Amino acid sequence: MSSDTPIRIDCLQYCNWSEKIFRQLRSGGLDAVHVTIAYHENFRETAANIEAWNRRFERHAGLIIPGRTADDVHAARRSGRTAIFFGLQNCSPIEDDIGLVEICHTLGVRFMQLSYNNQSLLASGCYEPSDAGISRMGRGVIKEMNRVGLVVDMSHSAERSTLEAIEIAERPIAITHANPHRWHPVVRNKSDTVLKALAESGGMLGFSLYPHHLAAGSQCSLHDFCTMVARTVETMGLTHVGIGSDLCQDQPDSIVEWMRTGRWSKQVDFGEGSPDNAGFPPQPEWFRDNRDFPKLERGLAQAGFTAPEVAAIVGGNWLDFFRRSFAPAGQH
Repeated sequence: MSSDTPIRIDCLQYCNWSEKIFRQLRSGGLDAVHVTIAYHENFRETAANIEAWNRRFERHAGLIIPGRTADDVHAARRSGRTAIFFGLQNCSPIEDDIGLVEICHTLGVRFMQLSYNNQSLLASGCYEPSDAGISRMGRGVIKEMNRVGLVVDMSHSAERSTLEAIEIAERPIAITHANPHRWHPVVRNKSDTVLKALAESGGMLGFSLYPHHLAAGSQCSLHDFCTMVARTVETMGLTHVGIGSDLCQDQPDSIVEWMRTGRWSKQVDFGEGSPDNAGFPPQPEWFRDNRDFPKLERGLAQAGFTAPEVAAIVGGNWLDFFRRSFAPAGQH
């Protein structure tokens, strides 16, 4: 990519990965992507998913590299490849064993959500009728995550749990993929109270491009999205926002059932909306896949952001967060 092209980091995708998508990452100039490697999998199943990624790194070595530190983003950029950072959208992979936190980090995991929509051993999910906050185990796990350099992600957690995680954590947390609730009032989006606490603690919000999180859904315009970004920056400050597109490209609709229902229920519960909208909705026409990142940058510029501000939003802020977050405590 040209030296004038900003560093581009997408802090959440769950695609059906293939050489086609890896080539689109390169066409869009993505230097790093945080990919979901587990939802409801236990530790052994998560290790099998990492094994599958190791085969991808070997097979597509000219397109992607493993991401472990912020330096890997620079290495990927220099070599014309994309760094892949692992994340967990639930705490299922650590089962009931706090010792697995460090092992997951050693295996390359850099983000873990404390809950995915439902109550977990650590925190309440956003679809629970009551929010019990962070559990006793959750407090211990947050402390251990802070120690080893595994980022606390509260994207699918409930409000009290999220605010308590921000307060308990000794290092900034992330909400990797969500939007402001006041812009689009769905359960998964976040209140101004959460966004302000997140920013005040040094945390990061990744703006989601998943249609269920967008005002007007798939018909959301680039102008409206970028105006929302501008209004959120007024609340949080420029340095606390980035992109976490939640792109689920080429996934079959059956994957939605796995994401929402997992193993906890015999009945389908799609969470994000009614069963009428159970499948993956079409992406907005201005963000079909990774090749459209430059369109997003042009939209941000048209919304009034300067070139350095656009660069911060599309990657610079996440890069700084990676630098501060992934090393063990005392080494960042």
